[in-house]
Amino acid sequence: MLSDMDIINRYKKRGDTEMLAPLFNRYIHLVFGVCLKYLKNKEEAKDAAMEVMESLINKLLQHEISNFPSWLHTVSRNYCLMRIRSRKEDLFIEFDKRKSEQIPVESDEDLHQKIEEEAQFNEMGKAIVSLNPEQKQCIHLFFFEKRSYDEIAKETGYSVNKVKSHIQNGKRNLRIYLMENEKG
Repeated sequence: MLSDMDIINRYKKRGDTEMLAPLFNRYIHLVFGVCLKYLKNKEEAKDAAMEVMESLINKLLQHEISNFPSWLHTVSRNYCLMRIRSRKEDLFIEFDKRKSEQIPVESDEDLHQKIEEEAQFNEMGKAIVSLNPEQKQCIHLFFFEKRSYDEIAKETGYSVNKVKSHIQNGKRNLRIYLMENEKG
C-alpha cells in the first residue's frame, strides 16, 4: 500500500487524477466528519466533503504538503468556514433588503467556547488519523455514521466481535493519544 506522500508525489509527476482514488477512499470519512461538525447538516456535509475532495485535484499540484492528514483537515475546516461565512453574508444582504430586526451577534463567551471546541476537535482529528485502518473505519462508522455493530460487520466483513474489539481498542488508543498530547 502506497503512503499518502507516495500517492501525492506520483500524482504531481503524472497528473493522472485516478491515482488519487486511494487517498480519497482513505480520508473521505474524516473530511465528512469535519464538514458535519461545522455545517450541522448531513446532506450539506456530504456535498461539502465531495467538493473538498474534488478541490484536491488542483490544490495538491499547488501546495507543498508535509503532513497530509493535518493539511486536509485544515483545508476542510477552511472550506466549511467559508461556506458558513457565505451564509452569514447572505443573511446580511437579506437584512439590508428588509431593514428589519438586527441579526444576533455571538458573545465573547460563545466565541471562546467555539475556539476551545475547535482545538479539541483538531486534536481528535489527529488522534483518529493515528489509529490503524481497521479501528479508524469502525470508529468512523460507529460514531460518525451512527451504525450498529451488525451494520458495521456487514459493511466491513469483520465479525461482530471483531467490530466491537476494533471500536474498544480504537477508543482506548484515542484516549491514550489525547492524554499524551495534553501533557506535552
